[in-house]
Amino acid sequence: MGTNLRVITLNLWGIEPPLDRRLELAIRQLRALQPDVVCLQEVRPLDGKQGRTTAEVIAEALGMSAEYAVAVAWDDGAHAKLPAGQEGLAILARSIRETRVLPLPEPRPADARILLSAQVDSDAGPIWIHTTHLHYRLDDGVAREHQVLAIDEAIRALRTDTSPPQILCGDMNATPDSDEMRFLRGLTTLGGRRTHFQDAWLRLHPEPGPGDGPAQGITWSSENELTRPLRSLDIDRRIDYVYVTSRKKDGRGTIHTSQVVLTERDGGICASDHYGVMADVQVAPS
Repeated sequence: MGTNLRVITLNLWGIEPPLDRRLELAIRQLRALQPDVVCLQEVRPLDGKQGRTTAEVIAEALGMSAEYAVAVAWDDGAHAKLPAGQEGLAILARSIRETRVLPLPEPRPADARILLSAQVDSDAGPIWIHTTHLHYRLDDGVAREHQVLAIDEAIRALRTDTSPPQILCGDMNATPDSDEMRFLRGLTTLGGRRTHFQDAWLRLHPEPGPGDGPAQGITWSSENELTRPLRSLDIDRRIDYVYVTSRKKDGRGTIHTSQVVLTERDGGICASDHYGVMADVQVAPS
């Protein structure tokens, strides 16, 4: 087996209380899992407005570097539930060479989306890691289609026939049977074109067919009591993903493990209202 890169993605749920307990839970579980890269969504400054972020707290505890990018900032009154503030994405790794930020289509007041990309060092050389967070409403499918098209174009611009695999993580707010997720897996056409990424979970855990019982790999779960205030969004869905570009003949891009993580509870409280997803991806030839 060649060198593997362990990647974890988690929507961190902003700075919702009890924040200290949630961060402690995240740090403890991440330390035990020993990821090489952590992709975070809904990252915010600890005071909601500026300064040190939740991603930096986690990175410092893990001995990693953090790259944070603001996706959206808003003034008082612009967001129905929150005072003035900002929110974004972060990538944590031991060593980060370069970062890029791409604004995604369909921005809205207090709800703009980006793709954050970082070239991280690995034992097999530099690897591009990407994280994103797509629009969340159940009827936002067309907006998400436009967003995944932009993401695919950005990742393609960094890809050659000989380049190492690239990894895309995030809270996609869409189930595997949606057109936007099927497009990423090469199963449907959007914008007159096709692409192909491996869904790390599906590589090792095929979706059940009719009569096979409930779907597995749920990341937005009714078992997590933090989801209950948002049950109007439909709970018990798999909406958080690790995607990997196509597997190469030399074994690079092979997914060796994939599992739902960060499910531990402290008095009923989880690290976030989402569970995380972890994958071990081969990044060196066999």
